[in-house]
Amino acid sequence: MTTTKQHILDVHNFRYACKQFDPTKEVSKEDFDTILEVGRLSPTSFGLEAYKILVLQDKELRCKIYPHAWGAQKSLEGASHIVVFLANKQADLRWGSDHMEHILRDIKQLPDDVYGFYQGAYTNFGENDFKTYESERATFDWACKQTYIVMANMLTAAAELGIDTCPIEGFVPAELNRILGNEAGLFDTNHYGISVMASFGYRAEEPHRGKARRPMDEVVLWK
Repeated sequence: MTTTKQHILDVHNFRYACKQFDPTKEVSKEDFDTILEVGRLSPTSFGLEAYKILVLQDKELRCKIYPHAWGAQKSLEGASHIVVFLANKQADLRWGSDHMEHILRDIKQLPDDVYGFYQGAYTNFGENDFKTYESERATFDWACKQTYIVMANMLTAAAELGIDTCPIEGFVPAELNRILGNEAGLFDTNHYGISVMASFGYRAEEPHRGKARRPMDEVVLWK
């Protein structure tokens, strides 16, 4: 079936930051696997995939993070699925790290000449142009940007399937890193930190208003 321009707009108008999910409705495995595959296929800078996707379904762990999700708690409690996006830290994003070697040698299988080009371009990018090597925080922030690309594509895929979502920055990173990383051991906090979260499910109520957005002439510049 041909996708119309209006259908694309309808999908994006359907999507909103759902503040209350219906806890009796579950997203099917087939639908959620499709959403995850869209995430996996998403682009990242230099194709380095500097992230992991943690699907947090354990009820005990979910309850532990709710108190540290301040304004976002309602958008988590009734959700069918909670996704925690992890971003790589500088230890994995320095040239020659195990992560870099795995991506470039094992996944991309770059020939030596292309590998050499990557080395020069990436090093210049990190040291001079974007200065991602400048500090641990600069590297982590750059990796976090990649997770937002992945999350955005997953939110759109969910909307296409009629599934509601809420992107979530309303949490205390240090506490969630402690609970999920240090205590639960779900990831190594020397290599990963929590970037952002998103909840998936089905709305318990309709939005109270339509999308409020700036008009196009305030958003887009032409020259």
